[in-house]
Amino acid sequence: MTLIASVSGIRGTIGGLSGDNLTPIDIVAFASAYGQWLQSQTRQGDDLKVAIGRDARPSGDLVQSMVSQTLMAMGINVLDLGLSTTPTVEMAVVWESCDGGIIVTASHNPVEWNALKLLNARGEFLSQADGEGILEAVHKGEFTYASVHAMGTMQTLDDAIPRHVQAVVDLDSVDKEAIASANFKVAVDAVNSTGGIAIPMMLRALGVNDLELIHCEPNGQFPHNPEPLRRNLDDICALVPAKGC
Repeated sequence: MTLIASVSGIRGTIGGLSGDNLTPIDIVAFASAYGQWLQSQTRQGDDLKVAIGRDARPSGDLVQSMVSQTLMAMGINVLDLGLSTTPTVEMAVVWESCDGGIIVTASHNPVEWNALKLLNARGEFLSQADGEGILEAVHKGEFTYASVHAMGTMQTLDDAIPRHVQAVVDLDSVDKEAIASANFKVAVDAVNSTGGIAIPMMLRALGVNDLELIHCEPNGQFPHNPEPLRRNLDDICALVPAKGC
């Protein structure tokens, strides 16, 4: 059994039997429970908005689409961030005055996995009590959906990662000049996920332009397991001394 439900969300391997793996039925159930929880946090009639972003896993687009369509079916508006990092989605929730957020990512799990990570209006992971309430709602499976005249809408936000990078660069505690003058040479292995977008952009914004990039095309074709264990770090461990990083 590779479906794991917890107060922070749900994760599992794609495909297989509902309840045993992460299937469309499980995705819709959790998205519905989350939408119902959001509705319980606000006054009836208030418009709700949820930011959703994903990593580059092959299943990500499909999972994000199901989550988005489910929330819109509940009358909740969706802000589609597309390919994003986890902290980018967290920050976008606050910037865009969203009522919550969902990150479609299985973090360091292998490519066969995916997950929904749920955020509140502060861009934070849910509390134990709120997470348990969502799990209970999934178990009950009693959800109400919007009429055709009350369905939610979708809006895209294309610059979430650049805005996140700029927010970091603008921090008083970040000494861009000192970083740039250090003439760092940095190797990056982003396992062909969204770090391949964000990390080089961040480094260059800080004046670090001498980069050795491998596996930075966000196509979701992981060249190795993302878990940063020694056995998965052969490529970058070889690259650093070979290129003088």
